Formats: sequence, C-alpha cells, structure tokens
Amino acid sequence: MAREVARESCRLLLEVGVGTGLALPHYPADVRVWGIDLSPHMLARAARARCTSRAVALGLMDAERLAFADASFDCVTAPYVLSVTPNPEAMLREMVRVCRPGGRILVLNHFSGGRVWSLPERFLAGLASRLGFRSSFSMDVIDRCGLRIESAVTVNLLGLSRLLVIRNGHG
Repeated sequence: MAREVARESCRLLLEVGVGTGLALPHYPADVRVWGIDLSPHMLARAARARCTSRAVALGLMDAERLAFADASFDCVTAPYVLSVTPNPEAMLREMVRVCRPGGRILVLNHFSGGRVWSLPERFLAGLASRLGFRSSFSMDVIDRCGLRIESAVTVNLLGLSRLLVIRNGHG
C-alpha cells in the first residue's frame, strides 16, 4: 500500500481500520496520516507502537459513519477491513465521500473467487463468521457502489489477497 501512496501526490491520508498501526511506519515521510478504528484497545496499541516518529493522528470512529467533511483526504486506505465491517457498501460510500475527486482509494482485502482458495473458503466459512470475518467475500461490492477499479494486484501467499486501486471519480 505504501508504494501506491507514494506514486502520487498524497499529502493527507486516511487509514480506515488502522488496528495496531502496522502500516503507519511504511507511508512516505511527507504524508500526514489520520488513522481510525472502532477499537480503543487497537488505537492504544497503535499509539504506543507505531506513532513515535511521524505526524499521525488517531481517532475512535465508525468507518460506516465518518466524522470528516467531504473531500478531506487525497488518499483513503482500507487494509483488511472491508470483509469485517457489517455494511461494506456504507463504508465504501463514506470512503468515497471523504476522498477528494481524483484522489485514490486503496483497498487491501481477501476477495473470494480465486481457484486455489475457493474450496478452503467454503470449508472455513463457519469458523470465519464466528471470528467476524467473511471468508467468502466478492469484489461485487465495488460494482454495487458504482466504483471502477483502476488496478488490482494479487498479494501475499498464493494470491490470497488483492490490492485494489480505485480512482475517486465522485465529487
């Protein structure tokens, strides 16, 4: 994700679902970052572990109801949060709303449909749902929100996840 952020002029970035802040140290040094999460425990861990060397603001916030003005950010990222939010369409619409027109939305997530993972996805669906994760999660959510994927790159072990780059054409 950090390489994608560095490709364009991204001065102000929102990371939705910042968790423990694992990605924070990897963003370019000149990018100001807002990290939000629904868990105070995760935000506390992010503050202790990841935010010592850069300007990062952290906030407790529901990604389906962002408390930012329209077009507030140049770039919005969502690492591994789309398939755990109760209403992914609402979250995506909020990400579009707070991203400036022409800005980029980066979604890193597991999406079902890969040949290698289709059988394990079905097998693990019950366990995954108990953990709050949808192992069978389609990229159709992007289409339902009227978004166009600029690029999609498979990442990690056997292409388990994909990094989607979406140019925000809304305004």
